[in-house]
Amino acid sequence: MTYDCVITGSGPAGLAAAFRLLEKKPNARILLLESARISSGGLRNDCKMNFTFPIGFPLEYWDEKTASAYLGDIESFLGPKILDQQNIGVYEKRAERIGVKLLKIRQAHLGTDGGIVLIKKLVGELTEKQVEFAFGETLVSADTGAHRAVTSKREVSYGSLIVAPGRSGCDFLRSFMAATGIPYTDNSIDVGLRVETTLERYPIVRDYYDPKFLFPDKTRTFCTNSGSAHVVQEKYTTLNGSVYYSVNGHAYSENSAPNGLVNFALLRTVSFTEPIASGQDYAEMLASMAMLAGGGHPIMQRIGDFRLGQRTTRGGLNGDLYDFEPTLGSATPGDIALAMPSKFLESIWQSLKKLDTIVPGVLHPSTIMYYPEIKLYANKPVFLSDSFMAAEDLYLVGDGAGTSRGITGAWASGMRAADGILRRQGRP
Repeated sequence: MTYDCVITGSGPAGLAAAFRLLEKKPNARILLLESARISSGGLRNDCKMNFTFPIGFPLEYWDEKTASAYLGDIESFLGPKILDQQNIGVYEKRAERIGVKLLKIRQAHLGTDGGIVLIKKLVGELTEKQVEFAFGETLVSADTGAHRAVTSKREVSYGSLIVAPGRSGCDFLRSFMAATGIPYTDNSIDVGLRVETTLERYPIVRDYYDPKFLFPDKTRTFCTNSGSAHVVQEKYTTLNGSVYYSVNGHAYSENSAPNGLVNFALLRTVSFTEPIASGQDYAEMLASMAMLAGGGHPIMQRIGDFRLGQRTTRGGLNGDLYDFEPTLGSATPGDIALAMPSKFLESIWQSLKKLDTIVPGVLHPSTIMYYPEIKLYANKPVFLSDSFMAAEDLYLVGDGAGTSRGITGAWASGMRAADGILRRQGRP
């Protein structure tokens, strides 16, 4: 079987590439592979979208003019409802006084339930355009010279191949690049905590849904959720088959009943030099240590216990100062300092103290810290073109390939790869 384009990964990068190709070449024959049984990716996880450069756009691949042009196309296509921002001047001034920056970002939020509705709509539209979806089917290898790909179920020929595995596919992509002879580096990681507290103790979210604070030491807030907000654990499998869980945050749409809670991540970025060969291997080692300390689950610790230098216990989650139930009940009460390197923990703790000065109340004794939250987009392939072509007619896009960080950036990278394919075919 021969296809004009084979796309692996049905997240925003893969979907965007398919739509862009069909916009210019309506009769293109496209096969879209997805290893999961359903369409996955960032659209399914809270579906929070940022429409301001540079959020989601790694600066080594994007400039403001290029990213803004794609953001305009994305906004026209998806038609998001941009959230209002009000009364944030006071927070900006407090932040500036202590060396912290609050970014103003145009945002939209559909929630996990709204994201699922959007996915069904997009998949339905592509199906009507004769895109062939293959769920539960994985790309195994590719022969770039012969333009042939082997999947877990068959062998196909392609004109172009787009690989967009997302963050959960970072290990797959490393193996694929090694087997295909694509050079890459892997030296940058984001490691941090997810913080959960009450709306009253983080009221800024009433005026700015996902506030973006940049702290010293390459530490930042990330992925804030409020309204009907929950902390979840996500399963990952390393190259050697070990399983670990990273925490994440979700919120449902405004149609869901609020639970009065807020959660957000605080992440520290570290870029390694010699002798560490793989930042991703290092991050997975940290996650494995957390699983060991947490008995196979993420660790949670109340701020009050952390300040006293003592572990949180199940019995200590009482109705006194600890006045709300953790939404990730499977997390193990414990001591984060036993599993998290001090360099990360110290930067994040100093940032939390600054944040408590800007938004007083965050460091209430009942506030929970969950560990680990690890973002895997460390792969940096060597590209042959500005459209993310890494080998002849083979394109690597999305968060897993390091070309984006988030839904809109991933969508833009898929479009950019499709534009590169169309240019090689002589289409404008």
